Amino acid sequence: MSGPTARYERAARRAQADGRIPALTVALHRADREPWTFTVGESGNPEHPLGPDSRFRIGSVTKTFTAVLVMQARDDGLLDLDEPVSRHLEVPAHGDATIRRLLSHTAGYQREPYGDVWDTLTAPDAARLLAELDRAERVLPAARRFHYSNLGLAVLGQLVARLRGGTWAEVLTERVLTPLGLDATTAARPAEAVVGYLVDAYSDAARPEPPIDMGGVAPAAQLWSTAGDMARWAAFLADPRSVDPGARVLAPATVDEMRWPLTTTDESLWAAGFGLGLILCPDGRRAVHVGHDGAMPGFLAGVYGRRGGEGNPGGLGCAVLGSSGTAGQTNELVHELLRLTVEADPAEIRPWRPAAPAPAPYRSALGRWWSEGSEFVFAWHDGQLQARAAEAPADRPPAIFRPLPDRADTLRTVSGREAGELLRLTRDERGAVVRMHWATYRFTRVQEGFDGGPASDGPS
Repeated sequence: MSGPTARYERAARRAQADGRIPALTVALHRADREPWTFTVGESGNPEHPLGPDSRFRIGSVTKTFTAVLVMQARDDGLLDLDEPVSRHLEVPAHGDATIRRLLSHTAGYQREPYGDVWDTLTAPDAARLLAELDRAERVLPAARRFHYSNLGLAVLGQLVARLRGGTWAEVLTERVLTPLGLDATTAARPAEAVVGYLVDAYSDAARPEPPIDMGGVAPAAQLWSTAGDMARWAAFLADPRSVDPGARVLAPATVDEMRWPLTTTDESLWAAGFGLGLILCPDGRRAVHVGHDGAMPGFLAGVYGRRGGEGNPGGLGCAVLGSSGTAGQTNELVHELLRLTVEADPAEIRPWRPAAPAPAPYRSALGRWWSEGSEFVFAWHDGQLQARAAEAPADRPPAIFRPLPDRADTLRTVSGREAGELLRLTRDERGAVVRMHWATYRFTRVQEGFDGGPASDGPS
């Protein structure tokens, strides 16, 4: 075997050997290739040897599904992200926490539900989870800092279930898993489940870990899946148009909203951020890996899609699932494979082709303009008016404008610099654009001071 897949396989084999992982399954999904999957090791399940259909626990990757259900409910008008959870759930305490804060782990909820769940291996059911919220602590003030909380996402999962009139698992299957064809992803332990292990640090012994049903905490950590399903899910989180072109699950703009970083997970390193239910890991110039890690007794999982960066084919997602609860190589390999993909098998470079010219009303707006002493270039590409600072790196996305429906000379910035702000065009008697105001700042064809005088009129 040669080519990119040989490099992927070697990386997976190395991670399995170095991490001493009894069973490892990996998958890559991309918009321009057939999915690639690979397994190495043994399942520990005599009825179902290890293969692409083997199921692993994905732990906290489950939270990304719950977050999508919350955003669906928002888009359907069932909730507002800045509402307190008490608007929708009767809770004895901490009901002032907003949905947005819970999604971004900045509500200050303690990490786990009340009780020693990881000693007893018995999780509360949904009713008890909520009833005992007054026995849980608010360990930090709201919005103080990032503090990861299984309890917070579990509460949100129960909130969505209540709004939709079913169990969390039923709602998830109906509204996300079935529309995206993630048929191997289930809340219940499937027959194809591999055994999860604790691998001894000082010998080659591997002890099977006991199973645990997460009960009311299921929205934070319950799911089982295959690497193939999870790579497709990762591609959806990175590029929803490629996986869900009809937006049956979420509008692309809503997924964009989920990916915007609301907090950093470490104030000194700034190596990762957190959005609305999603972990964001910068990876080089203009690239970010978006997804989540997962851990359960005997299992680790890494599920991420790659956004941006040179060579990215779009719809690029990777999943690495392992049957050891201690092998950090599982979570490292997913990022390594995403990098390898764009290095060893980058997307094809599409040839440039001429297109229709800019509409006549906007042609006089094209070219170089000045504001605050800095030069900007306005251009027409891909059927849209765009702008970028003249000295901006080539890989920095431009600002993109869209005319208001009833005012062609007033445009909304829909992405990039000054997103949301207005661009107003001023024309002379012949209809040519002679001045613009963007976010209220004046743009002119020559450098001008704030008093309107040209820079060339400075004192001698």
